[in-house]
Amino acid sequence: MAVHAFIFPGQGSQAVGMGRDLAAAFGPARQVFEEVDEVLKQKLTKLMFDGPADELTLTENAQPALMAVSLAVLRVLQAEGGITLKDKVALVAGHSLGEYSALAAADAFSVADTARLLKLRGQAMQKAVPAGQGAMAALLGAEMALAQQICAEAAEGPDGREVIGCANDNGGGQVVISGHKAAVDRAIEIAKTKGVKRAMLLPVSAPFHCALMAPAADAMAEAFASTPPRAPIVPVVANVTAQKVTGPAEIRNLLVQQVTATVRWRESVQEMAALGVDSFIELGAGKVLSGLVKRIVPDANAISAGSPADIEALLKVL
Repeated sequence: MAVHAFIFPGQGSQAVGMGRDLAAAFGPARQVFEEVDEVLKQKLTKLMFDGPADELTLTENAQPALMAVSLAVLRVLQAEGGITLKDKVALVAGHSLGEYSALAAADAFSVADTARLLKLRGQAMQKAVPAGQGAMAALLGAEMALAQQICAEAAEGPDGREVIGCANDNGGGQVVISGHKAAVDRAIEIAKTKGVKRAMLLPVSAPFHCALMAPAADAMAEAFASTPPRAPIVPVVANVTAQKVTGPAEIRNLLVQQVTATVRWRESVQEMAALGVDSFIELGAGKVLSGLVKRIVPDANAISAGSPADIEALLKVL
């Protein structure tokens, strides 16, 4: 019998129109969207369904919106198929903000609290670095060791050392780097001399998952003081350690660290496979993570579920 993990997408998977067909087809999905709209006191659902895209892409909107779609899919699976996480799923994990969706799925946070935390996280990340001072770039065809070497060289600028580091180890030779704009620009040039297939700036509004995000990490530490996580009903594989965690205090500490630390997605997927997972099911918008899983563990089954038709097909598998 297949051993399933539910995985939850991060920023970059958002698209105008996401969740619209779910809301039209399923009451439980509508309830999630209405709850998120109400708690955030904004018409986030309208933004998800109708755009504009540039407003949906803003970090403080994209993060709760992506979580809402993921949790809407989960609620529909529970309502339509009687799926209980504890009986069907060995582990959960998510990419960056997706880790919050994973924790909400595993009942460590309520949907309302997760929406509030992600709105705050998005705002704090945006505010941490003045516009134009930070950047992120994707290195395609680079493994982690080479990306780290490139960052080490690029950190040395004309005015001394600048912040730059590996933000995401996505697997399949895809590493995202993040830091001061000048250092990231230098890294792109250095990468070209080291045989990296492609190095390109990403259209993001802030340099996520690097030391420049420290003010946002402090903001999250403060937020968790009043909204601490509960013990999840299934273990969560954490971005920061690529290991499974169940203790609320450890989860809280790792979520604070996650703001400035590397998202170790490649190792997280490898760890889940080592723990016996052979079926990775991506819940929510897009198919980014299932694509990465196929590169990291080619023998694994990777499914994405974000539409009514996907849910129907998935219920047959589960």
